[in-house]
Amino acid sequence: MILVTGATGHVGRELVKELVHREQEVRIVVRDLARAREVPDGVERVVADFADTEALRAAFEGADQLFLLVPGIAHAPAVNALAAAVSAGIRHVVYLSSYAVAVDPMPAMGRWHHEREQLVHASGIPATVLRPCGFMTNTLDWLPTLREGGYVLDPVGPGKAALIDPADIGAVAAVALTDDGHAGAGYTLTGDQPLTTAEQAAVLAAAAGIQIEVREVQTPEQAVRFRYPDGAPPELAAALVEGLRLMRADTEGLRTDTVRRLLGRPPRSFTDWCHDHAEAFRPAC
Repeated sequence: MILVTGATGHVGRELVKELVHREQEVRIVVRDLARAREVPDGVERVVADFADTEALRAAFEGADQLFLLVPGIAHAPAVNALAAAVSAGIRHVVYLSSYAVAVDPMPAMGRWHHEREQLVHASGIPATVLRPCGFMTNTLDWLPTLREGGYVLDPVGPGKAALIDPADIGAVAAVALTDDGHAGAGYTLTGDQPLTTAEQAAVLAAAAGIQIEVREVQTPEQAVRFRYPDGAPPELAAALVEGLRLMRADTEGLRTDTVRRLLGRPPRSFTDWCHDHAEAFRPAC
C-alpha cells in the first residue's frame, strides 16, 4: 500500500494517476474529501490533518510506502507525519523537497527543506529525496494580472529557470516508489528549457493566442507585496525576497538530466505545457 499526502495538489494528483496506471494500491490522506472529487476510482480516501497525531496514525496504518509532501514552513507537520510513519512500519519514504537545498550558499527556503530532509533521515526509514526546481504550474499565478489588464509581473529580469512539469515530478516519484534501487538517493529535477519570465510569457502568448505585456518589477519586495497583498509573515517575506534575488542572478538556469535518466525520455517542454493549458489563459467569452 502506497500512502500519498498532498494528493490534491499539482504534484500529488499526477503521482496518484501514475500509481493507478501502474496498478498500485493507493491511499490518500486529505483534510477535506470534497477536494478529492477528481481522484481516480479505486483510490482509498482517508481524512486526517497533520496536526491530529491520532488521526494520522490511523491513516498510516497498513501502508508500507509514503509520499510525503507537507505544506508551509513549519516542521511540525513533517514531525507528526514521520512519527505516524514509524508507528505504522513504513518501509520507504519519498520526500518532496526543493532544489534550493543544493544552492550554495543555501538560502532560507533551502534551509527549511534541508532541516526536513534531516528529520526524514533521522526517522530511520529509508528515503528518497526529490528536489524539483520551479513548477510550470506556477504560471497559473499570472491569471489575476492577465485578467485584470493583460500583463504579467517580472521580478527576475535576466534570470532563467528550467521549469518542470509537475507531471514529470509525479512520474519520477512513482518510479522511486515502485522500482528498486532508489532508497538513499537524492534527485534534483528540472526541465530542459531555461527561460526568462519574458520568454515564458512569449511562449504562453503564442500557445494561447493572446497578447501579454511583461512589466518588470523594480524590487523583489514589490513582488512579495503583490503576491501577499495582506502581508506575509516576516520570515517568509524575507525568504521570498532572497529567493527572487538569487533567481535574478542565475542567467543560465539550473538544468539536470535526472528526469531523462529516470524516465527514459526528456522532460516535458514548457511549450507543450502551455498548449495543454492554453484554455485557462484565454479570456472568457
